[in-house]
Amino acid sequence: MSMKNKEGKCTSPKKSFPEYKPSHLATLPATLDPAEYDISPETQKAQAKWLAIRARLKREYLFQCNNPSHHGLIEDPALTRWTYSRSANVYPNFRLTPKTSLLGVVIGFGPLFFRYYVFKTDRDRKEKLIKEGKWDRTFNISY
Repeated sequence: MSMKNKEGKCTSPKKSFPEYKPSHLATLPATLDPAEYDISPETQKAQAKWLAIRARLKREYLFQCNNPSHHGLIEDPALTRWTYSRSANVYPNFRLTPKTSLLGVVIGFGPLFFRYYVFKTDRDRKEKLIKEGKWDRTFNISY
């Protein structure tokens, strides 16, 4: 809702809350910046065009979902593209970085070293107890 002043310019009505003033430690949030909402007519036309396309696709999808005579799977092309890019098309978009290299080493070799450590320490502990004669080997097949 906007009102016009004496010069014919649109002004917003009085707000019940005070005007936001950024402090010297924090800048003005982007959502409160008036320039964020003052967009050109070309941008408005482009946004209206995209919204019309989106509404048409949504309407078509809802028709397919609610069609009682339709049998089978309803494919959403956007979901199909997203699934393809996430699963089958990973390597063309993969970049080798220090982070991915470290993750590969940790995920690839980490469990192997962990299992080696667990088995080795357990074997050494049992061997020590056997040498001291404290390990009960009642069900052992070979002595």
